[in-house]
Amino acid sequence: MDSSATDPFDTDRFEAGRNRLASLAYRLLGSAGDAEDAVQDAFLHWQAADRQRIRVPEAWLTKVVTHLCLDRLRSAQARRERAVGAWLPEPLLDGDPMLGPADTFEQRESVSLAVLTLMERLSPVERAVYVLREAFDHSHAEIAEILDITESASQQHLHRARRRITAARRGGTEVDRAAARRIVEEFLAAASSGRTERLVALLTDDATAISDGAGLTEKLLRYDTAQRVAAVARAGFRPTPAKRRLAGGTPAIHFALVNGTPAILTVVGDRVVGSVTFDLAGGKIATVRGIAAPVRLVRLTEAWRRHGPDTPLISEW
Repeated sequence: MDSSATDPFDTDRFEAGRNRLASLAYRLLGSAGDAEDAVQDAFLHWQAADRQRIRVPEAWLTKVVTHLCLDRLRSAQARRERAVGAWLPEPLLDGDPMLGPADTFEQRESVSLAVLTLMERLSPVERAVYVLREAFDHSHAEIAEILDITESASQQHLHRARRRITAARRGGTEVDRAAARRIVEEFLAAASSGRTERLVALLTDDATAISDGAGLTEKLLRYDTAQRVAAVARAGFRPTPAKRRLAGGTPAIHFALVNGTPAILTVVGDRVVGSVTFDLAGGKIATVRGIAAPVRLVRLTEAWRRHGPDTPLISEW
C-alpha cells in the first residue's frame, strides 16, 4: 500500500481543520492571501507524508503551518516589504472563519488590526509563541514541541512579546455593535460637516491616522495629533468627481465590524473599495486606519458579497 497516496478520509480530515490552520496562518502573517498559500502548502506536505506514522494529525499540521509561516516571515522579500513601512494587515469582515477563535478577549484582541500591526515589532519566534499561546491556548510544552525550543524559552518569548505589545498598545476597548455604529455615525457626521473642531472632539489628544494611500504610494501615510487627523479625515470624506473616478463609480458608505473594530466600508456595486477602521480608547478614537489598495480588499469583498449589506449610512456619496 502506498501510504503517501491521498484518500478521501485523509483529505476530509485535513479539510475539517482548514479554517483553524488558516486562522493560525493569518495571525502569523497578517495577510489572507499568504495564509491561504501557507495552508495549501501544508496540504501538499500532508499528501506527501507517511500519514500512518503521524499519531496526532492536528498537532502535526499545526507544526507544519507554523514553520511554513515562519519561513515566509524570515524571507528576504518579507523583510523588504515590511521594512519600508508599506505594510498593513489585511482587514477581514467579522464572521470570516479566518478570524478563528473569538471566545476570549485575548483571542479577539490577537486578531485586531492593532495587535497584528504591533506583532511586526516581534521576532518571528516571539510572534509564533504569542499567537499559539494567546489565540490557541497551547501549553508551553506544546509550543516547545511545535517550535523545537525549550519550555523555558517559550515562556521567555511570551513574556517579551506581551511586554512589547502591552507597552505599545493603545486603546483595546471592546464595544458592542450599537455603540460601535454610533461612533461611526458621529465620525461621518463630523467629517461631513466641514468643521474640524467637531472631529477633534471625537479624537484622543494623541490620535494617529495611517493610510496605505490606496496602494498609490510606496510608504504608508501617517498623521499625528488630533488636529492633523481631523483635517485629513475632513478632506478625505469630502466627495469629489476625482474620488468617484478613482473608486470606479458612486460609492455607498456602510457600517461594519472589521477584525472586531468599528469600520466604515466604501462600496461600489458589490465591491469594497475602501475600509476605514477605528481603535478606541476611553470612549474616543485613538487610531484611524485607511486601507484602499485593491490587493488588500479581495477577501473582504468576497465576504461582503456573501454577507448581504445592511442599509447604507450614505447611499450615494
